[in-house]
Order: sequence, then C-alpha cells, then structure tokens
Amino acid sequence: MKPGIGAYDEFKRLFEKFTKEAGKEQYLTPYFIAAHPGTSDEDMLNLALWLKKYGFRADQVQAFYPSPMATATAMYYTEKNPLKKVSYKSEGVATPKSPEQRRLHKAFLRYHDPANWALLKEALERMGRRDLIGDKPHCLIPATQPDPRGAYQSPRRKNSATADAKRRGKSSAAKRGQVLTQHTGLPPRAGGGKRRKR
Repeated sequence: MKPGIGAYDEFKRLFEKFTKEAGKEQYLTPYFIAAHPGTSDEDMLNLALWLKKYGFRADQVQAFYPSPMATATAMYYTEKNPLKKVSYKSEGVATPKSPEQRRLHKAFLRYHDPANWALLKEALERMGRRDLIGDKPHCLIPATQPDPRGAYQSPRRKNSATADAKRRGKSSAAKRGQVLTQHTGLPPRAGGGKRRKR
C-alpha cells in the first residue's frame, strides 16, 4: 500500500518550497526499513542506488520484525498479499526471512560502510551487476575493499562526547571545568560502578 519513490520526490519538492517560503530551517529525514515483506534483493539494490544518487548515508537502519495486528506481519507469515483474496493458488510475496538475506538488505542501505563491501560485492556479482563495482561515479561500491579502520565513522559516534573527549584529551576537559564521566573519558569504576552506602 506504499506509493512509489516519486511520491517522496514530490513531497520533498513541496517541503523545500514551503520551508523556504516560511523562512524556516527544517530538515527532512526519510525512514527506511530493511528486509520488509514484499521486498526483493533487486528492490534493495535500486533503493541503494537511489540513496547514493541523492547522497544519503544511513547511519542506523531498522530491519523489519513482525508485530501484532500489522498487514506486513500477515505478509511475513503467509508469504501472500493479504490485500487480495488469499487462497492456496494466490501468488507468493517475496519475504526476506533468512539471516543472510536480511543482512544483505541491511547492507544495501549501508552501502557506504566498508564492513559491508564483501557481502555487497558477492551479491552484485551473483545478480549480474558487476557494472556497479568500481571507481566510476555510478558504481555502488569500489573495486577494492576500503580500509575498515577510519574509512567510515558514523556521525553519531564521530560527534559523541567520548570521541570528542579522546580527541581533546582528558586533562584539557578537566582544565575547562568539564565534568568527566565514563562517556566523556573517565575510566569505568572498579566493582561495576556501584556506590557504597554510608
């Protein structure tokens, strides 16, 4: 029951138009789910190419999990389209259930993470899409695996207080009167951090 990607493009155009007219600074954050019932590997590849085209680099990706009373859950368990009459003759719906396929769908959404390179390379070769492996602008992944150390760092981790404290050093934080915690550079306490009662 979801519209095509063109609906997002039109919404984005309207959002940017009215945001500009209102003189506000607002941001649009798309929400993507990996391994949703009805989604094929080809669908996820096309989404990854769309993400790359528009410069999206998903940091956190949610994988579909069945939840009660949801149409998608009925699709997940029956592998049929519950929006049409269901019988034993009904056409099946692609349902990514295996851990390998779910991992692949998540990797497509995080195509930019070097940790996903080998999985994506294997999948692209299997899908007959070697044209998307290389160093040209249209390629989804590079020809060789990027160095996983430091090549991609999630914005959440890169801008975290812990990373910030490590860059500045503990002493400089203390000089500025900044309170040190386990999250800003103070090592964990012995005994699990529990305080003794006095």
